Amino acid sequence: MICCLNPDCSNPQNPHKNQVCQSCHTPLVPLLRNRFRVIRVLSDEGGFGRTYIAEDIDKLNELCVIKQLAPKFQGTWSQKKAIQLFSEEAKRLQELGEHPQIPTLIAYFEQDNCLYLVQQFIDGQNLLNELNSRKVYRDWDIQSILLDLLPIIKFVHQHGVIHRDIKPENIIRRKCDGRLTLIDFGSSKQFTARIQRKNGTSIGSHGYSPIEQIRDGKAYPASDLFSLGATCFHLLTGMSPFQLWTEYGYGWVGNWHNYLRFPLSRELAEIIDKLLQKEIQHRYQSADEVIRDLMKKHTHILPAANSKIPKIASKKSKVYPQKYILVRNLIFIFGVIVFFALGESGYREFRKLKTNFSFSLSQSRNSTPIPTKDLSLINTLSGHTSKVSSVVISPDSKIIISSGDCEKIDSKCNDNIKLWDVITGREITSLQGHSQNVNVVAITNDGKRLVSGSDDKTIKIWNLQTNQLIHTLTNHTDAVHSLAISADNKTLISASDDKTIKIWNLTTGKIIRTLIDHKYWVRSVDINADGVTLASGSFDKTIKLWNINQEKPVRTLTTGSQTFIAVAFSPDSKILAAASRDRTIKLWNLQTLTAITTLTQEANNVNTLAFSPNGQILATAGRNTSGEQNYHQIQLWNVATGEEMISLTGHGNTVTSLAFSPDGKLLISGGEDNLIKIWQVSQ
Repeated sequence: MICCLNPDCSNPQNPHKNQVCQSCHTPLVPLLRNRFRVIRVLSDEGGFGRTYIAEDIDKLNELCVIKQLAPKFQGTWSQKKAIQLFSEEAKRLQELGEHPQIPTLIAYFEQDNCLYLVQQFIDGQNLLNELNSRKVYRDWDIQSILLDLLPIIKFVHQHGVIHRDIKPENIIRRKCDGRLTLIDFGSSKQFTARIQRKNGTSIGSHGYSPIEQIRDGKAYPASDLFSLGATCFHLLTGMSPFQLWTEYGYGWVGNWHNYLRFPLSRELAEIIDKLLQKEIQHRYQSADEVIRDLMKKHTHILPAANSKIPKIASKKSKVYPQKYILVRNLIFIFGVIVFFALGESGYREFRKLKTNFSFSLSQSRNSTPIPTKDLSLINTLSGHTSKVSSVVISPDSKIIISSGDCEKIDSKCNDNIKLWDVITGREITSLQGHSQNVNVVAITNDGKRLVSGSDDKTIKIWNLQTNQLIHTLTNHTDAVHSLAISADNKTLISASDDKTIKIWNLTTGKIIRTLIDHKYWVRSVDINADGVTLASGSFDKTIKLWNINQEKPVRTLTTGSQTFIAVAFSPDSKILAAASRDRTIKLWNLQTLTAITTLTQEANNVNTLAFSPNGQILATAGRNTSGEQNYHQIQLWNVATGEEMISLTGHGNTVTSLAFSPDGKLLISGGEDNLIKIWQVSQ
């Protein structure tokens, strides 16, 4: 078929052989600019043109989107304004198309008195259609959508552009990876001082656009954030903001909670409430502000709406003894008999017995079983007044060092680094120096120096023999979230929200090299026992392997559409463990760089992991998502088999950090319940 390019044609589809439209008798154009074959109409632009789906014959008939501008009233103000906006949209796409979640501009040209803009085709479904098909979005779906969209909006604003028409129809979820794409920059406007001073033309969608945009024609970054909040509201409630605006004006934003179909978490409700503030001065002013609040309160986000959590516990083929298979089958048959003989209540009791028996069989197949009598909680340390972010233990297993959020006293930060006596559980001392939350601490193998990284963008190196500050490192431009120290105690590695990894001389505090390749926050880094190989995990959904002597990564590992939270090398340097937001932990063979095992968490998101000193056990922990209180698990896995060995419960909130003692006898955990727990793993 060939499509007629007359925007007023009522039936534009024609057979290929036609030279004139059979409906309106307009001459047909086989190829626009001798390159683009228009297939069909995608949407009508209200008399100013149409949007079409086309094939790009220069790219093996790859699909693309063509916007047409064909204003009817030549020389009028409306025509001039339409041409101006159309040209601005092309310029915006030219600038912004480098972002992987914004359509790329392919061409911009004039032909037969019409303007044409050709852009990348996004194969997927917009969020309005997705809402109509799935009906319900939950708390965690909105969190995931916000985390995917906010970095795009931040990128747009950093390029001096305000989108001005963010709404569900202009957000497409790609089929290939489930990522969101922001489209339709036709209403975008250059954010300059001139625009801030002078009233402009009202452009946007009523209900989604804030009052300053509709009433005054002014647009700011905070204006797009209002539209983002209205989009979240629409998805959560199924209520169109346009309908509410038509009936109540902006009155609805003051009681938007009343339209919710189910309760939201307090934290997310507060974020949406601030997005939807009518007056701009009370609203979020930047995407970064929203991201920080979201990440501060929701460090673990469930997979996006259409993502699937893997159900396979391991990619390795497991070999079970024939006796085990026979017993398992007999249990199944017996269970069926019990169900029919004793009814549902009897069957539930049988399930409990079966679970315990199966666990015993599983334990017997583990190469490094942990006797239950050797697993116990031996102490709980309380003293932090807010969450514990990181824990480490000294090489002699006598001192635990913890860090966390600071308590402001007389404008000074207190209570953020503490030293504890392992035997007595008493606090020995605290270290003061950081001005904001301390996210991570690391200790050298000789136990002489401590390193801390903070939201205040600094790294501090401390002498643990005198508890004095040695160096303050200030080269990062954003919060520091992860640290690693080489086995020879000479090199320090740091990872930051400024998207960089920095390599330091630990003795002198001088920077050696900055590694720049991640596209977003770097939240986890580890150095291998060889002292040369680094691994980093980022919010750009990649793991990168580096040689510390080179500025570019040796390898980039991508396994899905979710953020990587934590990475760790095994002590024997053969395995890399990586935890991501899809509730899986992947174990990579470092020789073949293939994922050999996938450990799946059914009810817990993982944000921390640690290998035992002998490398046979992997401990993981995070946040329970089942809704049960005091059930935030620490799980121990058999690295050789990929089997879960046992779960430890005791923390009343998210577990943020884990550390084994050097002798492997103790496991230390810290959590958002402000507590540190000491577990005995073996005698």
